[in-house]
Amino acid sequence: MVDKKRQQIICTAFSNGKQHDFRLFKESKTRIHPAISILTDSGYQGLQKMHFKTHMPKKRSKKHPLTKEDKQNNRGLSSKRVLNENVIGKRKRFKILSDRYRNRRRRFSLRFNLIAGIYNLELMR
Repeated sequence: MVDKKRQQIICTAFSNGKQHDFRLFKESKTRIHPAISILTDSGYQGLQKMHFKTHMPKKRSKKHPLTKEDKQNNRGLSSKRVLNENVIGKRKRFKILSDRYRNRRRRFSLRFNLIAGIYNLELMR
């Protein structure tokens, strides 16, 4: 999770092996205040049932193509979500996310949180 105003990493969650983002979010039991609005990608389908201030792009299907309004809304959401993608890209410079992690798994979360702390500290400067 990333704070939009300060561009800081707020919360991290991990799992062993490959796991879907929304499943990881549910298993982490992260609580979000109802007054906070969330911008997510389409991988978090179903989050709107848990948190009412969730904004995610509409998906098209074969039988229901997107209207021009839906496309404009999706483009607006993606332009707001660019910040999150930039933060993820900056973390990938440390190679812990972009390469296969070959060390002890129990230390992965510690190292990742240290990298998040270093990133947040760099923002303060």
